[in-house]
Amino acid sequence: MWEPFIGPCDPCPPIRVKVFSTPPQLFLGFQPMMLPQFDLCEALKAGTLWPCLFSPYEARC
Repeated sequence: MWEPFIGPCDPCPPIRVKVFSTPPQLFLGFQPMMLPQFDLCEALKAGTLWPCLFSPYEARC
C-alpha cells in the first residue's frame, strides 16, 4: 500500500491509497523438491497444486 502525491490541480478525484499485490511466482525461481501440495479436489478449487502459489482474488467494493 502507498499514498500517491495528490496535486492541487488534478482534474480527477484522487485515489488516496493505492494497493497492489505481487504474485508469489516472482519469488519462486524453480520448483523445490518435496514442496507441499494440495490434495486433488482442493487443488482444482484453488487453481494450483502448490499452496505457496495460491493467491485468492480479493474483491474490493
